[in-house]
Amino acid sequence: MDMWDFSLGGALGMMARTMPFILLRMAVYFGITLGYILVTGAGAGIGYGIGGFGDEDFRASATMWGGFAGLGIFGAIMYWVREYILYIVKAGHIAVLIELIDGKPMPEGRGQVAHATAVVKERFPQASLLFAVDQLIKGVIKAISGLVKGILTILPIPGVQQISSIFSAFMRVAVGFVDEVILAYAIRTNSENSWMSAKQALVLYGQNYKVMLKNAAWLALIVYGLGLLVFLVMLAPAALVVYMMPGAWAAGGVVFALLFAWSVKAALLEPFAIACMMQVYFRTIEGQTPNPEWEAKLEQMSGKFRELKERAVGAVGAETVQDGGAKPA
Repeated sequence: MDMWDFSLGGALGMMARTMPFILLRMAVYFGITLGYILVTGAGAGIGYGIGGFGDEDFRASATMWGGFAGLGIFGAIMYWVREYILYIVKAGHIAVLIELIDGKPMPEGRGQVAHATAVVKERFPQASLLFAVDQLIKGVIKAISGLVKGILTILPIPGVQQISSIFSAFMRVAVGFVDEVILAYAIRTNSENSWMSAKQALVLYGQNYKVMLKNAAWLALIVYGLGLLVFLVMLAPAALVVYMMPGAWAAGGVVFALLFAWSVKAALLEPFAIACMMQVYFRTIEGQTPNPEWEAKLEQMSGKFRELKERAVGAVGAETVQDGGAKPA
């Protein structure tokens, strides 16, 4: 019996075929890490300068708080651009991965990015729409993974509460790869009603949750294991960067190593995991239709799913009104 249902070689092949997007992801995420380092360094430098008006303890404290202020300011900037990154980088990459799965010809080089961006804009005219759908999807997925914890807690096993808490924390990490697979379904179906596509995709995910969560768990072990390795490797160069900053900012080495590990995960490991999950999801749901019992179960389990369904029905109503208005009297 196979431990997982995806092909590692197939996923790596998909990444190679979408190299323009891999390079774009590397430019974006390594650029973000560099931005964090530069702005944090500038904050520490300003703090170091201000610290010159006091004694050594004051200077050390001012340097530390200056560094944290720089880190926080750049973090706030990234919070505001996260919709754009999801829209152009993540959703665009999903769009070309779908075309690969469907065996469609794709443009190479920069044309691939432009083509994918056009596909995403056709399905989601505004970045805010895609972001809103994505946030609701994440909420529903958490409810589905919480179902497993609920099953564990009723089993008559000693220490099951502790086991279920650890398992729940692990699954929260694992399902981080799933929301983009649900978005992939919404893009693949060519539906004008993105809310409805996402609803159907979530019902299909729910009725196959055992297969999906098993594969998500294996991918979490692979991705975060490699991420930990990158973190350990990057501790030394990160410490060197901190050493070159004004005033030894002790926490900086760990923070920067974490940022480097995050950038590798986001640029290289996440698309690999998503390619694997897309293989599993589309193969598993092939020939299936959304089960009304599972739809009712999700409605009962998740307020986010109820909100998604309301928006889906509202969008259908809006389309009906528009179509009715377009007809001649």
